[in-house]
Amino acid sequence: MKVTTLPLGIFPLLLLILNVSSCSSPGVKQFVTTTFDAPWQVQDPLSLSPGEETEVESLSILSPVEGSVIEGFGTCFNELGWTSLSLLSEQDRDEILSELFTPGKGANLTMGRMPIASNDFSLDYYSYDDVEGDFGLEKFSISHDEGTLIPFIKAALSFNPSIRLWASPWCPPSWMKVSKHYAGASTRPLLRRYEEMKGKLSTMSEEEREVARRSFGMNMEDLPDNGLDEDRQIPEGVDAFIQEERYLQTYAKYFGKFIDAYKEMGIDIFMVMPQNEPNSAQFFPSCTWTPEGLASFIKVLGPEMKERGVEVYLGTMERGDPQMWKKILDDPEASKYISGMGFQWAGKDALPALHRDYPSLPCYETEQECGNGLNDWAGAEHSWDLMKHYLGNGVQAYFYWNTSLLERGVSTWGWCQNSLVVVDKDTRTYRWTPEYYILKHASHFVRKGAALLGTEGYCDVLAFRNPGGETVLLLGNGQDAARSVSVKLEGKNFVFPLKARSLSTIVIR
Repeated sequence: MKVTTLPLGIFPLLLLILNVSSCSSPGVKQFVTTTFDAPWQVQDPLSLSPGEETEVESLSILSPVEGSVIEGFGTCFNELGWTSLSLLSEQDRDEILSELFTPGKGANLTMGRMPIASNDFSLDYYSYDDVEGDFGLEKFSISHDEGTLIPFIKAALSFNPSIRLWASPWCPPSWMKVSKHYAGASTRPLLRRYEEMKGKLSTMSEEEREVARRSFGMNMEDLPDNGLDEDRQIPEGVDAFIQEERYLQTYAKYFGKFIDAYKEMGIDIFMVMPQNEPNSAQFFPSCTWTPEGLASFIKVLGPEMKERGVEVYLGTMERGDPQMWKKILDDPEASKYISGMGFQWAGKDALPALHRDYPSLPCYETEQECGNGLNDWAGAEHSWDLMKHYLGNGVQAYFYWNTSLLERGVSTWGWCQNSLVVVDKDTRTYRWTPEYYILKHASHFVRKGAALLGTEGYCDVLAFRNPGGETVLLLGNGQDAARSVSVKLEGKNFVFPLKARSLSTIVIR
């Protein structure tokens, strides 16, 4: 399958520049628009004028926002991403990875995230050392990853050897947890409630049935018994990791052996975060920590990573209360080892305050919210809203979650999610999703070192200044009707027509 890419030619100067132009005057270089039915459409500059019935709204582009410089865009490597891509021909798989990672082409992704052992989109529970009491980590091995994660990452690196990779665990080896189990919450109460409700479904309307199904928050037809007894659940707000020095020290060394083992495979990891979502007890691999417990771990993890030249970021933060995270950031010993911060899900609400209060620490958006497996335009519009929030509040790197999944995107533990690529297992074909194009509208054009620009007026926008001087505008239109935006930039005025329910990127040079 072929993917449309931008032509290399430079578009003529946009009509409707209200001032007299010269060779040094800013002009439109590229204009690309995506709607659900027509993704990645290169606009004809001769058509760039407002419609007769279109109201024109005003937008002014201001100076750069201090402390908001882009480091890159990325996606994540997980097992179900590779097993879905592995159903395709080698040619199709290479075509996808080239589109995602080849510098200057397609999505132009330069960064990646990976799990440390099992996660919600792994094939099963596992760690790199499942031997109870192996404090010497003599049985440590990453051999499990040789069938999935390692070939996935190496395939991506073959198209861009400079991908910067970071990692975080969803769960430590289960024997290091109080419950001795990978999951934080049991699926059994939900399964019982679903069985009780199933008999009532036949009496409901289709709309009522859909509401009832969604009330569970999971795809119940695919939800397994995850093997955790209810009396072994660890509630949120409690340390699920055993808070004893030998366990903390062993886990820090476990991180070190992970970094070393991947390096031996030719894969360098520049940063780790100590725990994915440390306040979430999930049906899949997870581990809750209190702020005090996580600070204790960072105090021993930091030196282990420093020996290897690997940074430690605080994350991934999935709760919106800044005070929760400040307990760790203000810990005199733990803070010595914290080089940045990572935010996802409700953690986005803590981002503005923490970015303001700790301006020297770079901020990453670590996992875009992952939808419901429908891969529809509503999900794409939500992705755009998230991008505006995170990038508009100063994150330096932005990461999508599932690179590739099968149709419906069902995880091992029954959660349907969206992805950049959807693979049809019956026809062995693939398609790009709307969320891929939303990401590409930013990542293809916004370069490393780009500065976020302030804006005034029309608010459905992100604006950047690339290191070469180009201005990149991302203009959304969530309305059901077309509209036009008059943009003031460097003393010039441009009028851009925006299709209904669309996202457009304009490059001005």
